[in-house]
Amino acid sequence: MQGDDAGEQFAAARARDLQPTGQPARSDLGAPVPAEVFRAKESRPDRKARRLQESIDRRLADQRIVQLLAENGFEGSQYDRFVDELIRYGIAVLKAWMHSGYIFRLVAQRGYGLNPHELELEELHLNNDLREELATMTVARALPRFRQQALVEGGWRFEGGASITTYFMGACAYDFPNEFRRWRASEERQSRALRREKAVYEDPIRTLSVADEVLGQLRVMIDLEDIDDPRTRAAVAMVIDGYSQEEIREALDAKTVRAVEGLIYRWRTKAKQGERDQRD
Repeated sequence: MQGDDAGEQFAAARARDLQPTGQPARSDLGAPVPAEVFRAKESRPDRKARRLQESIDRRLADQRIVQLLAENGFEGSQYDRFVDELIRYGIAVLKAWMHSGYIFRLVAQRGYGLNPHELELEELHLNNDLREELATMTVARALPRFRQQALVEGGWRFEGGASITTYFMGACAYDFPNEFRRWRASEERQSRALRREKAVYEDPIRTLSVADEVLGQLRVMIDLEDIDDPRTRAAVAMVIDGYSQEEIREALDAKTVRAVEGLIYRWRTKAKQGERDQRD
């Protein structure tokens, strides 16, 4: 996985700090060599083989999981649990990649030159809510294609050399550029709107937030991290971003629009109850 490669690069950098400085070392020829040195030397040639074996074991486990899920047509409770774990993993990795800026190097290697501004990089580094939003939207977009191409059509194979999570993160890396561009365009539209307001009014008029439109008179600020269920969090994020329920259904790979309506209804009910509890 690309994330694994990045981790190995950072590990290699840390390892360089442990290397000799080039100063002449004291040589005690008569002193016995500690046994730990022999064990360390004996283990070095085995590291590559051990990593290879770990990769094989992981892919064999993934193959068994995919075969099990295929028996039920990649549907049902087992598949839902598999997807939930994949969502959590994908969001966590994407947030880490955005925090470090590694995501832009990764997508550039795939031909997507986003050329982020320093202010955009700083915003992603400091703003956890933004990282959560972009990661959630990216994962939601990547899931349907991953299910169809990697699982249903058999695009993921043990022989391919990548684990199922690595394959999924590749799908996420494909969708991230579009989500980042949407966010960038939204920021630019908001900036233009504020400039127009300043040109007309002495005191800019506060615009109605999307969250206010979603919840009507409740006028609450939405914190996606408070939503425990990954599917609900993705659905709410897409509602806030202005997607239609049909678009949300396709992104979440839901069977019907009513299923999406049910997610949103249950979330709204819980949000309203929380608002009443705060007033009381």
